Amino acid sequence: VVSPKQRYRTLLWILAFGVALFVWQLGSTGLIDETPPLFAAAGRAMASTGDWLTPRVNGLPRFDKPPLIYWMMASIYGLPGNLIWDPLGTWAARLPSALASIAMMLFLGDTVIRWPQGDDLFPCRTAVVTSLAFSLSPLVLLWSRTAVSDPLLCSTLGISLLCHWRRYASPAKHSWQIGWIILGLAVLVKGPVAVVLTAIALLIFGLLEKDIRRLWNLLSPFKGILITCLISLPWYIAELFVEGKPFFESFFGYHNFQRFTSVVNSHQQPWWFFGLMFVIASLPFTPLLVFAVVQSVNSSRSRLAELKKDSSQSLMNFASCWLFSVLLFFTFAATKLPSYWLPATPAAALLIGLTVGQKHTHFGKGLLWAWRGTVFATFSLAFAFAFSGSWLPLIKDPEMPTLATDLIASNLVLKAAIFFLIAGLTSGLCSRNYLGQIRLLITQLPLVAFHLFAFIPIWNIGDRIRHLPVRQVAELILASRKIHEPIAMVGVMKPSLHFYVNEVVVYEGKSEQAFVNLEERLREEQRQGWPMDLSSGQKRSSSTLIVIDQNTAKSRHWEGLRHEELGSFGIYKVWRLNSYRLAERAKLLIDRGIKSDWKDPRPERY
Repeated sequence: VVSPKQRYRTLLWILAFGVALFVWQLGSTGLIDETPPLFAAAGRAMASTGDWLTPRVNGLPRFDKPPLIYWMMASIYGLPGNLIWDPLGTWAARLPSALASIAMMLFLGDTVIRWPQGDDLFPCRTAVVTSLAFSLSPLVLLWSRTAVSDPLLCSTLGISLLCHWRRYASPAKHSWQIGWIILGLAVLVKGPVAVVLTAIALLIFGLLEKDIRRLWNLLSPFKGILITCLISLPWYIAELFVEGKPFFESFFGYHNFQRFTSVVNSHQQPWWFFGLMFVIASLPFTPLLVFAVVQSVNSSRSRLAELKKDSSQSLMNFASCWLFSVLLFFTFAATKLPSYWLPATPAAALLIGLTVGQKHTHFGKGLLWAWRGTVFATFSLAFAFAFSGSWLPLIKDPEMPTLATDLIASNLVLKAAIFFLIAGLTSGLCSRNYLGQIRLLITQLPLVAFHLFAFIPIWNIGDRIRHLPVRQVAELILASRKIHEPIAMVGVMKPSLHFYVNEVVVYEGKSEQAFVNLEERLREEQRQGWPMDLSSGQKRSSSTLIVIDQNTAKSRHWEGLRHEELGSFGIYKVWRLNSYRLAERAKLLIDRGIKSDWKDPRPERY
């Protein structure tokens, strides 16, 4: 039995790891285009305008996600002195994701401590390695430092599912309402997908345990869904009442139904895509995860089969059902993104941690081979980093032309290889008699060091090359802009420019049609908070600030406009262009048969 003091001490260690992995230098870099700046801009707009109902970006409603993530960001943006302690605006935007992942780590650890599985004599150690197995997932490391809603969905859905399992494991100690309350928050993060995933996971678990009637009685789904609806539906009803058909068609039609039934934004992947995510998301511990899944499926024939009679010993089976529900649902979805696998990462961590928490004698040679596979995967990653000089130059990104040379010169990738080499050596040299938790922990600790001393500095280099030029462009615009002068960005479109200038920016592509669109939009389009809004009585400015990339600037329809170049940063140039010349060139294109299409409905625009 774990004492309260041991439990709190273990949770403090987990909290310390979480803060180090997810909060350290969180605000030191700018926002990554394109989705994070849209989230951040919507959250900041809520704080500045006081409109906490409808998320808005660049003067337009943003209906793609419910408001909980925006509310959290807005609450931080509204703190006094935000511009002083968060000059890049990334602390406020990223902190909700970081805190969500830390909460998930703590809840995983607490669950493992309070319900030791099998013959685990050291549940506190198992709790630490389980939480680290979650936090060290490449997907979790990336998205927890990104200003999007996926980590918050992962956390709210994961905690909700674990609350349901806790009720099933110890009905006398845990209320059935808590899981449904947190599920309501998950619905406010990303919509009805949270309810669907919960239903699939619980149904599969009830069938596997052959205890679906008891599970139903303990969780009271009808009452539970009512609680979930009471928490989540008021915002949906209010938004539908205020915004009407555009909200319904965009959120429910496009961002939910259409994403599941058809491919949007060219996010088309093969049917086995999430099998690949299964492998990548748990590296280098994927062999342990594979073994854990097989062991869970075959548990009825294992020496631990008798433990299935005790519902408190069903956590491993529950984690398998949880992981399989995410795999099943998103495999059938037409639109596939790596971030969709995030809700499965807590289940994968549980499977890894609970497996190493058992005695090796229970599993025979299977676990030994899983360890060997883990050591091999770790050495393979070390080898890949060590010989990065041969593959880094293959990265051809016009926005980061010096990335390969800068990374090689920094020796950071070589440092990453050293950390993985240490992890592989320490794990490989462990005797088979070592407790599994200790062996996993000494493999994980060098990977924690890799994240702190290699990955984050590499991220900073990428930010300097790819995103610093956008911030420099924004600074020049704010210093040079005339009163009511419109701002446009053509060719390579970066929503972060809107975030950094905090003004409406007109975005268009590089084609001739985009040129015509731009000229017409500068004359006719109306957006909330835009000085060009005709209803304000403001006359059209005689010039426009244009941010254009080098390739688009070479296009024939952009040549010979006698622009004034104010500055050049990276691939971007800042022009001041006479509005009359812009209109003349647009008229020539229209006379050649080029027609605008900016008034046509676009499901995603900013």
